[in-house]
Amino acid sequence: MIDTHMHADSRSSEDFDKMFISGIDTAITCSYYPYKLNNNPDVLINHFDRILNFEPKRAGEYGLDLKVALGIHPTNAISNSEAVFQKLEELIENKEIIAIGEIGLDENTSEEQKLFKKQLELADETKSKVIIHTPRKNKAEVLKDIKRIALNSIDPKLVVIDHINKNTIEDVIDEKFTIGLTVQPQKMEVSEAVDIMDQYGFDKFLLNSDISNKPSDPLSVPRTVRTLKRLGYNEKDIEKVSHRNAEKFFDI
Repeated sequence: MIDTHMHADSRSSEDFDKMFISGIDTAITCSYYPYKLNNNPDVLINHFDRILNFEPKRAGEYGLDLKVALGIHPTNAISNSEAVFQKLEELIENKEIIAIGEIGLDENTSEEQKLFKKQLELADETKSKVIIHTPRKNKAEVLKDIKRIALNSIDPKLVVIDHINKNTIEDVIDEKFTIGLTVQPQKMEVSEAVDIMDQYGFDKFLLNSDISNKPSDPLSVPRTVRTLKRLGYNEKDIEKVSHRNAEKFFDI
């Protein structure tokens, strides 16, 4: 199994052990700094360095193959981001990250929109995959701007739009985006994820836990996969959302 979106730097080593024992072989960790940056790009660059150089080794000690996506999360929007973009360009050129992420809009400020568009353009130029965050609050309204900016800035085949739920699935299902389903307390129950896949099929979806400093379940991906199996869904369909879609999208 592959958990396609987590925040390893916010989690314990015991979580990595639980994930691996439960059948998760690979996970993708994204950048998100949960404290104030004070408009300091060095803090964000140091955050990148920790994720890239420390977390995969820590996870690997428990058998978990941790891949890395890095980008400026919308809640970390800063005005002097030149050094951060230079760092991202180096990481992409050296193939040290598998995607730019997570990026997107949260409060939907002009600064967030500017950084979001700039990162999408960088991804499009370098043919990098992108993991896009959608917010907890005003998700449907903010998603309209996310979709508009993304469709005008990048090939949608390079994009996964994450944290989609029953209320927003119709807004993206007919586009060429890949869609992330986040099974997490206060976001989505296993039953809702199953209902979405039952209605729309299995070809466009990735599963993730988005475990972070907020209420989380490191086993939500295997819970969903095993629920699908218990309910009698086709094994090939289960394999798609368990790992094959992620392998194909991220080329891992």
